[in-house]
Amino acid sequence: MRVTKAQAEQNRAHIVATAARLFRERGYDGVGVAELMAEAGFTHGGFYKHFHSKTDLMAEASANGLSRTASLTEALDVAEFVDSYVSREHRDGRGEGCTITALSGDAARQPDGIKTEFTVGIESLMTALQAGGDASPDTDQRTTRATLINVLAHSVGAIMLSRACSDDSPLTDEILDVCRGAILASLAHGDGGRSATEDPMS
Repeated sequence: MRVTKAQAEQNRAHIVATAARLFRERGYDGVGVAELMAEAGFTHGGFYKHFHSKTDLMAEASANGLSRTASLTEALDVAEFVDSYVSREHRDGRGEGCTITALSGDAARQPDGIKTEFTVGIESLMTALQAGGDASPDTDQRTTRATLINVLAHSVGAIMLSRACSDDSPLTDEILDVCRGAILASLAHGDGGRSATEDPMS
């Protein structure tokens, strides 16, 4: 039975979404094409009807995941984003979590095409955060951007450090609690993270 163009597009989208989840869970090198296609419900041979190479799929899956994170962020202000992002739920939910925390380390060793997708995705996330922010109209745009970069980098680093620890280690939650508190305190102080070393409870 011949597959219609619409069905082929749906199949491709399903493969990309499946790949995005598996890559977040296991990394780019942690899942092969045959396993990925089986997970999506297709044969290995069908892969090359949709993609020239695994690298092409990696780039598209990354773009898919990064776009999803930005879309989910649009409804949040910066403090709400930090509360949701720097959390045990996000830390444990690799497959459904942020592509940036899951794959930044891998992306740094990948071709420029994948790095480009991350560049675009990170910019899109910061745009979403800025749209949901509560900065004063008098706040300098450069200061606002510096604040968002600091918040994002601190949040991503907190999840990556926490995930590197054993699931049942007290340090796992301590990292999340300390970093979340420090980021929120810096936002409350309005210094964009420059008070991150201060007592989060002060």
